[in-house]
Amino acid sequence: MKMVAPWTRFYSNSCCLCCHVRTGTILLGVWYLIINAVVLLILLSALADPDQYHFSSSELGGDFEFMDDANMCIAIAISLLMILICAMATYGAYKQRAAWIIPFFCYQIFDFALNTLVAVTVLVYPNSIQEYIRQLPPNFPYREDIMSVNPTCLVLIILLFISIILTFKGYLISCVWNCYRYINGRNSSDVLVYVTSNDTTVLLPPYDDAAVNGAAKEPPPPYVSA
Repeated sequence: MKMVAPWTRFYSNSCCLCCHVRTGTILLGVWYLIINAVVLLILLSALADPDQYHFSSSELGGDFEFMDDANMCIAIAISLLMILICAMATYGAYKQRAAWIIPFFCYQIFDFALNTLVAVTVLVYPNSIQEYIRQLPPNFPYREDIMSVNPTCLVLIILLFISIILTFKGYLISCVWNCYRYINGRNSSDVLVYVTSNDTTVLLPPYDDAAVNGAAKEPPPPYVSA
């Protein structure tokens, strides 16, 4: 009996909307690229005109600054890094280069771990939600309505919402991982071809190299009759 690894059971070449995992990874990379580009434009406009996005302490309900120059520069640097990672994933999926997808896959794992940590925090410390809501500005939309909800129901609603997000993020992670495996397997199959017969393994060159080398050889001399 042939042993199959447990994670290979979840391998599939198709993803949502019945498209290929390579197409899905390209669309996902473009979507993240657009979102981070919009965020970068907002941050740059806020850095150029701070008064437009200035919030007073009375509006925020505290004596702290909403976004200073240092935090703005850090956010811009993170946005630029995310644009680079998303562009690498899109280019890697389009040009079938598996190594270019790894940074985006690592970002997905990191984001999934952070959301899982948030879910664990809400589950272990349910009172932290009420404390966080109390720290919101008084003019925050639906603040009083959220405060009037039963704390247990509020925790269950938040956990359900986070669970849906984690499920969706896990599906996207599997899509990118399957795309990486597909491209990696396709590239490795194009490099070396093995033919096994009678316990003998013959190493064959790639088809393209064999075709080029065969065409480059000089033709045999013409046959001359005696």
